[in-house]
Amino acid sequence: MFTKKSISIWIFLSTFIIVAWVLGFTLVAKFDNASAQQAAPTQNKGVTRTLLTAVDLGPEISGMQGRKLELRMVTIEPGGAAGLHSHMDTPGVAYLLVGSITEHRGDVAKEYHAGESLKEVGSHWAENKGASPAVLIVTIISKQQ
Repeated sequence: MFTKKSISIWIFLSTFIIVAWVLGFTLVAKFDNASAQQAAPTQNKGVTRTLLTAVDLGPEISGMQGRKLELRMVTIEPGGAAGLHSHMDTPGVAYLLVGSITEHRGDVAKEYHAGESLKEVGSHWAENKGASPAVLIVTIISKQQ
């Protein structure tokens, strides 16, 4: 049989659990949001881009005059970052050959590991939080210079 005292204890414990649960989710959401919203660097740091080859697309595809298809190797050193940049009018794809990177698009951060690929579209930036260099093979359509 329940007494008033045992009911009061159950109400207290239930209230405590609910409050702790709500506070826990609030703190997790706050810290997750803070990490995804860190300030985007505007400059590259510890990034090496090597042009491997390029193809003039004008003679190959009608309407592609002034464009070229480039194959690049991009290395981001540990602690390095590819600063915020836009691929508007210069789309591409990247394959992560070695290491890992964290790509940031607005408030969303996504981690990629060796063997994964990502789209080079819109605005984004990336950082290497790992202990070893990240090496990407990037194919991009760019403007002739």
